[in-house]
Amino acid sequence: LHARYVLNLLHETRKHLKQLPNISHVSTCYSEEVTVCGDLHGQLDDLFFIFYKNGLPSPSKSYVFNGDFVDRGKQSLEILIVLFTFLLIYPKEVHLNRGNHEDHMVNLRYGFAKEVMQKYKVHGKKILKMIQNVF
Repeated sequence: LHARYVLNLLHETRKHLKQLPNISHVSTCYSEEVTVCGDLHGQLDDLFFIFYKNGLPSPSKSYVFNGDFVDRGKQSLEILIVLFTFLLIYPKEVHLNRGNHEDHMVNLRYGFAKEVMQKYKVHGKKILKMIQNVF
């Protein structure tokens, strides 16, 4: 995805998240279900498998992602792009909780910062700075 679109997505995600409270309350009734996921750690195939098994986020399919989206795997940035896009499309059905891997120092140690710089050589620093701002 071109850096311009990534930066735009990050800007819109940050704007949306700033409007939300620090604590999200997700409730269900007996006729609804919520899929809770955690620790994707850059494994895009795992995210796709979850969507394959449970369906894509939609007004009738809510998701809570409990952090640790990035680091360790090779497709952390792609996971953020997918999750942030669904968050903006379905803000009432997609909930993102920050994990300990959504931290700049952890990203430096476990590989996410390096991944961003390798994928976006020219705009990598700007993208990484914006991601840290979103986190």
